Amino acid sequence: MNAHDSERLAGILASVGFAPAEEMGQADLILFNTCCVRDNAEKKLFGNVGKLKQKKRQNKKLLVGVCGCMMQQADVAEKLADTFPFVNIIFGTHNMAALPEMLYAAIFLGERTLAVSDQEDLPDETPALRAKPPLSAVNIMQGCDNFCSYCIVPYVRGRERSRSSEEILREVRGLAKAGYQEVMLLGQNVNSYGKGLAENIDFAGLLERVAEETGMKRIRFMTSHPKDASQRMLDVMARHENICRQLHLPVQSGSSRILRLMNRRYTREDYLELIRRVRETLPGMTLSTDIIVGFPGETEEDYQDTLSLVREVRFDAAYTFVYSIRRGTRAAAMEGQIDEKEKQRRIVGLVDLQGQITYESNLAHVGRRELVLVEDESRRDAGHVCGRTDGGKMVNFPGEPSLIGQFMPVEITQAKKTTLYGRRIDGDTQA
Repeated sequence: MNAHDSERLAGILASVGFAPAEEMGQADLILFNTCCVRDNAEKKLFGNVGKLKQKKRQNKKLLVGVCGCMMQQADVAEKLADTFPFVNIIFGTHNMAALPEMLYAAIFLGERTLAVSDQEDLPDETPALRAKPPLSAVNIMQGCDNFCSYCIVPYVRGRERSRSSEEILREVRGLAKAGYQEVMLLGQNVNSYGKGLAENIDFAGLLERVAEETGMKRIRFMTSHPKDASQRMLDVMARHENICRQLHLPVQSGSSRILRLMNRRYTREDYLELIRRVRETLPGMTLSTDIIVGFPGETEEDYQDTLSLVREVRFDAAYTFVYSIRRGTRAAAMEGQIDEKEKQRRIVGLVDLQGQITYESNLAHVGRRELVLVEDESRRDAGHVCGRTDGGKMVNFPGEPSLIGQFMPVEITQAKKTTLYGRRIDGDTQA
């Protein structure tokens, strides 16, 4: 979501005459777009902004701005403004569309802006300066109404607001015509899409229309809240080949007791039943998840419940986190905060377990033929390109940059912990 917000910010800047600088030393404007999901992001931001003090002294015309989720926390925005008087523009996620006016005030009036609003209407027509094809992202909604006890997102992104289906379809059609082969539909909880709209539509209905009416070759989406993942959505996925066989379902914990404290509104048993339905409806689906260890009050038994769920589900991948206190959330004030050393022990055990399962999942692909959408040149292997399978597995194989944006049949020849390697199957049109 933040990466796509950066594309929108770049689009706004381009619309008023700015162009990307090759490196920071050449820039007239340096803009930090922040995230506040993790506590250490704030420390990193203050460190990086502080490093610009000398640059600002050397170049009085240099503009420095800070925006994004972290600035929606009023105490952080004010602290940043007080700590770094040389920062010209500070604004939150809801003030993005006003960036041109803030720049005008800074450049022509010498004024400093601190703008943090509670909530805005979705800026549907905000221009975006996107990365080159083949990958794209489209916001279908903003905000979250779930209020998980550990999460700051509802407080900084606001309550749920959905875009109209016609606006979304128009944007995806435009991307397909511009040569983008894949779109990621984005929302804090895409399964809540449609609530509050005048039109009668839910996420499954939107997904089906995107699959049928836009010409987009591949469609992915995230994030799906398990409590709202419907059988209707799974049935739509099964009907359309251009909806990727990849599903991200954050479980967060394998303990029903901890899930209740997290306010996730499902139990371990509910989640496992959902996984059963997913695999029954969509055999071979690639599954990924988010997991937090060290949540306040998490006992060794709760932790072992998480490990046992990971063994039972066998996720293809997992984003694992140590619980981080976020001021303003209910969990921050809970009793039973876990010692940092113990958190580290638990995360190491979880990462080791999931790493082995991911590797075994990758090994199972060796010998298979997969259709890979080539995304870029490989960063690790000279003379190679990389791209993802329908299930989201990253594949490296020998190839030229001219292949970027094409679908290539590839035989998987080797599996590593996080990546597959393969060879191009010349003359073959299907995987």
